[in-house]
Formats: sequence, structure tokens, C-alpha cells
Amino acid sequence: MTNSGKRIKLLKMVTNFKIGGTERQFTNLAFAIDSSRFDLRLGCLRNYGELLAEVEKLNIPRPEFQIASLYGPKTLWQTLRLARYIRQHDIQVVHSYGFYANVFSVPAARLAGNPIVVASIRDTGDILTARQRHVQRTVCRLADCVLVNAEAIRQTLIEQGYNPRKIAVIRNGIVLSRFEKHQKGSALRQELGLSAAHRIVLVSSRLNPMKGIEYFLDAAAVVARAFPDVRFLVVGDGAHREELERRCRRLGLERATVFTGFRTDVPELLSETTLSVLPSLSEGLSNSLLESMASEVAVIATTVGGNPEIIEDGVSGLLVPPRDAEALARAMTQLLADPDLTAQYARAGKHRVAELFSMERSVGETERLYERLVKVRVCA
Repeated sequence: MTNSGKRIKLLKMVTNFKIGGTERQFTNLAFAIDSSRFDLRLGCLRNYGELLAEVEKLNIPRPEFQIASLYGPKTLWQTLRLARYIRQHDIQVVHSYGFYANVFSVPAARLAGNPIVVASIRDTGDILTARQRHVQRTVCRLADCVLVNAEAIRQTLIEQGYNPRKIAVIRNGIVLSRFEKHQKGSALRQELGLSAAHRIVLVSSRLNPMKGIEYFLDAAAVVARAFPDVRFLVVGDGAHREELERRCRRLGLERATVFTGFRTDVPELLSETTLSVLPSLSEGLSNSLLESMASEVAVIATTVGGNPEIIEDGVSGLLVPPRDAEALARAMTQLLADPDLTAQYARAGKHRVAELFSMERSVGETERLYERLVKVRVCA
């Protein structure tokens, strides 16, 4: 809250409300932010997605600024419309999340006059083209703060020429209570075609080439021969799904693997899971990894992005090189063959998430960042 005692008027901008790590954090923060200190509005470029039903429960303004591309003539009109909205509602802080929201919102906020502008970058940019990285870097020079969710991203941005003094790190937080142990249910296993005797190894992510699911399947083919009681769940959807399903059939894994599509009952799935794997080739700070650890499930992840900031290798999980199916198969085999070690890593992982990655911590740090930026502006 400002010195005048009035709530800070805050507009948070996101591309859409589809299920994803950025969108989940955006939604969780919207629910948790202190309404006695912040007058919150949620803007978007497309008002649709699986998380929309949750967001609607907040009953707060949700302006939409629909654009077909970042560079069309309609985009200029929508940019002027957003700038006018910011002025009309005396918005003090504009905070955008992700490439499209950043590139659209930051110039509009600057055009509006004098709000605080925060741009969030939540990955190392590997999925962007060189042109997109250049555009985002140029736009972010207009921001007062570039907020990232991992030290690895901060270092990457500095190497790309961002001003290190403008970059702040606030790691993701999760709602720990959502991942308390759920009662194991035969109905869920029956739905997935699994028996009570099957051990589950799970991957939960969008199915795109940067998630490394093909390496997980290659490793699973090795593991399946040694552990016929293990079933592999691929939770999520995306353009890469059909190609992955074909790979699964070529590997002879179709009877041992279930592609579930998007699921909203991930906590329940995790309560049935023995081992969670994140084989990403590029990563920011993975919500799925945090959720698995909060559910007291042992984890294996690749040494990319913020993964080493979450997992202490050999203490709260295992880290393996990306694109290395053999190393991944060895790690999976090690834990499946040693239930005591698996349980030890699972307990340590849950403790680490509770200590370092709670939603309360993430929200508190974000609120203090907004208040500090507003105070500096007021005192300037």
C-alpha cells in the first residue's frame, strides 16, 4: 500500500488462460494477492483457456485486447486502447507475463504515461526465434523491472545484453495444500487401464519438441524390459502428441504407456505415482517438478534452466544430462530398484519445496516488489 493508504492499482497481463506454467502462476498469484493492498485487474490478449473458469471466480475486471498478430494494423489500435485503459483507471503498475504479453503491453504502458512497468520472462528463450529474442530485449528496455523465476534465466538475459540492475528473481510458488496426499483410488487407475499392482512413472508437460519426451520414451523402453510392472503416464497435450504416440508404438511401448491428454486432477494422479520425470531440453522453473516434490514423489530431471535450483542432486532427486536417454534410463532404474532410496528422495523433495517454494513466499516477494517500485517512483 502507498503512503497515502490507498490500494495500489495493478493490471496484470497474460496472453490467454490455457494450462501452462506461466498461466498457472499468473492465476495462483491473482487468487493470493492481498486485496486490501492491491486493486487488481487481469488483462489478456485472448479471453479463453482451461483456467478461465477459475479466474472467473475472482469477479474482478478482465479487459481483453484481442490481436491476431503483434505487428498488424489492428494491433496498433489495441495498443492505443490499452494505453487509454491504463490512463482511465489510473493504473499504477502494469505487469505482463511472457513474450506476447510483454511485446504488446510494455510499449502500451509507456505510451499511457507514467505507470510502473514490469515484464516477466519465465524461460531461457530457446523456443523463440532470434528475431523474437531481439524484439523482446528491445521492448524490455522500456520496462522498470524484468522479473524472472530462476537465477539461470537471469544469467541468460545478462549474457543477451539485458541490464542486470533491472532484473529481479522471484521463484515460482505452489499452493502446497493442493498436493497433500490424496486417498488412493481404484477408480482413477481403472479409468487409465492400470491395476493396483502397477507402479507409475509420470511425465507432466506440454507435448512440444523442447520437452524432450522422445528421450523419456527411449529410456522407458529400456526400463520396461527390466520392470514389467511399471506403467508410463504422459500427462499433457500438444502438437507433438501424434509423433510421440507413433514413436511409442515403434518402441513396443503401447501397452505400457498411457497418453492421458490434459488433466485437471494432477494432484490425484501424483498420489498414485512412484516416480516423476522431467526430460526437458529447455526449462524455466518447472511447476510440474515442484508439484511432484510437494506430493512426496521422487523426481528425476535434466540439468537445464532452473532444474538444478529445485533439485539437490543425490539429496532431493536426481539430475541427468538432457538428450541422454541412457542416463535417464539408469536413473529411473536406480530408483525403481531401490524403494527405500526413492522414499528418501521423496521426503527430502517435499521438505525442500515447503521450505523454499511456497505460494506464500512467492506472493509476499511479488507484493513487496510492487510496493518498492511504487515507493521509488513516488519519492523520485
